[in-house]
Amino acid sequence: MSFGKIYGLPNNPRTLVTLIVAKAAGLDVELVETGAGKFSDEYVSLFPNKKIPAFIGADGLVLSEVIAIAIYFAQQKEDIGLLGKDKAEFALILKWLSLTNMEAMPQLAGWFRPLTGMAPYNKKAVEKCAEDYGIYASIYEKYLTSHTYLVGERLSLADIFVVTLFSRGFAFVFGTAWREAHPALTRFYTMVINQPVMLAFFKPTAFIDEPVKYTPPKKEPAPKKEAAPKKEAEEEEDKPAPKPKHPLEALGASKVSLDAWKRQYSNEDTRPVALPWFWENFDASEWSLWKVKYKYDDELTLTFMSSNLIGGFFNRLSASTKFLFGCLVVYGENNNNGIIGAFLVRGQDYVPAFDVAPDWESYEFTKLDFASTEDKAFVEDMWAWDKPVVVADGTAKEIADGKVFK
Repeated sequence: MSFGKIYGLPNNPRTLVTLIVAKAAGLDVELVETGAGKFSDEYVSLFPNKKIPAFIGADGLVLSEVIAIAIYFAQQKEDIGLLGKDKAEFALILKWLSLTNMEAMPQLAGWFRPLTGMAPYNKKAVEKCAEDYGIYASIYEKYLTSHTYLVGERLSLADIFVVTLFSRGFAFVFGTAWREAHPALTRFYTMVINQPVMLAFFKPTAFIDEPVKYTPPKKEPAPKKEAAPKKEAEEEEDKPAPKPKHPLEALGASKVSLDAWKRQYSNEDTRPVALPWFWENFDASEWSLWKVKYKYDDELTLTFMSSNLIGGFFNRLSASTKFLFGCLVVYGENNNNGIIGAFLVRGQDYVPAFDVAPDWESYEFTKLDFASTEDKAFVEDMWAWDKPVVVADGTAKEIADGKVFK
């Protein structure tokens, strides 16, 4: 009897985690290929954020988020030991799942996705992600130098999760030099990826020599011009206009300089001086205001890690510095916090400004009405940081930290 349906893609690492754990637990689950624009009406009604993987059980259980699904599957057959031998080991497993999902993977994705054409390419952003991922890789390397597994003395969900998500790194950017600098992590990856339950979904390990290189898209050939006398052609030939480096450059310069506002915000008192200046000079025909909220607050743990998540996101937004200003704050306390903020965006669409960051889809965007008293107050509170954040149930939560994108 089928245990339920997994919605996702067979080559998606997070989907693979759920399928591997289901196999280890002996569960009969059906993969319904969903993603890359293939979303049924039924799926969207149950999972409006259109994220994979998602699960619908034969008993009617509706579940999203890879960590939740994987744990639920592993709980169905506890004697396989994927969740550890006691509560302490289970907590350690959760630590590695959270660190990998929330901290290391966004950096790794920001490194390999632009190089492989999965996301827009920005050289500085890619280099920064590679550097930041190196910090996290050193954590795994140091630990695995003296440990065979991440938790305990046998294969756990932490091992499956880390190796499956890091497999993209070994496929695209972890060349010979990188592996030589990380022998313990490479040994661990090789050991886990060759476990029988993993080989059901992965081919035997084949390492790359060099990281994949970015290849710019080929330019379309210019249409041929009609023949003209040589002298006339030399005098009258029009040079093609250079393509804008950023899609928003096509909008041209705005009447009020974004830099002027950034100077006001940086140098003047926020509420008494800077904010009145902003509203006096704000031009709704050239700029728009957006509420930006992190989608996965339930996966956030320590507030400083949530703040680091914002910092990484802002680093990857660097290509849009000329077209964006905003703040994201962390509200609440450790193991019960969220991320929310407000942004000023050039133009009326948020996508061209934000999709330079590979993890932009981890946030939801809601357009704000500058004429609305409520929306205006929200923007001011997010940029001033001097009032608690009121969440959906009406509870006021203090701001623990935050960052300014300018």
